[in-house]
Amino acid sequence: MTVRVVIADDERLVRAGLRMILRAESDIEVVGEAEDGFEAVESVRDNRPDVVLMDVRMPRIDGLEATRRIMALPAPPRVIVLTTFDLDEYVYEALRAGASGYLLKDAPEDQLVAAVMMAFHGSGIFAPSVTRRLIERFAPHRPETTTPSTLDRLTTREREVFGLVARGHSNHEIAEQLVVSEHTVKTHVAHILQKSGLRDRTQLVVAAYEWGAIQRRPPGPHPSNGD
Repeated sequence: MTVRVVIADDERLVRAGLRMILRAESDIEVVGEAEDGFEAVESVRDNRPDVVLMDVRMPRIDGLEATRRIMALPAPPRVIVLTTFDLDEYVYEALRAGASGYLLKDAPEDQLVAAVMMAFHGSGIFAPSVTRRLIERFAPHRPETTTPSTLDRLTTREREVFGLVARGHSNHEIAEQLVVSEHTVKTHVAHILQKSGLRDRTQLVVAAYEWGAIQRRPPGPHPSNGD
């Protein structure tokens, strides 16, 4: 199956470089390009891509607002946010808007291709531990809210898995901690996403912090834990 991609970036040379990399892949097709957020939304409507590579800072409508509008469309594509800066505050807001992950513009070619394929297959682009660090950096003072109607739909075991995923644990690590199989963990994660209406693990991490389901770390140095 061919993965259909739209590239949105206000720099022509950046779009050309991304296009060249992706068109070299036999299972990826670039079906549209946009130089601002407004054009990105229109291109998604016209071309119905599977994945959008979205620059954050663009004229007319920025990547954040464009992502919100795209997520409001029927059967929206996956959005990968492109940024020049690691742990950009705008990226956090884009994840909250519905993006599945983010990628640095200077990422190696193989990482770009892998990110597109991961998004197509429904995975978050970065490990939950990376998303967690992003949230801890840019959302320490945001008021926490709860959504009991959503959380109450989860079983006790699903709540355990929800918390562990949100803290950055892999399926393998969760399986070892709960003494179950990885297949069982994957099934729990699938049920959590279905019940909560979340699209992937990246969105699960964001929601866990927004809903107050896990506590943010206090200010100060944190152990690296290999993240």
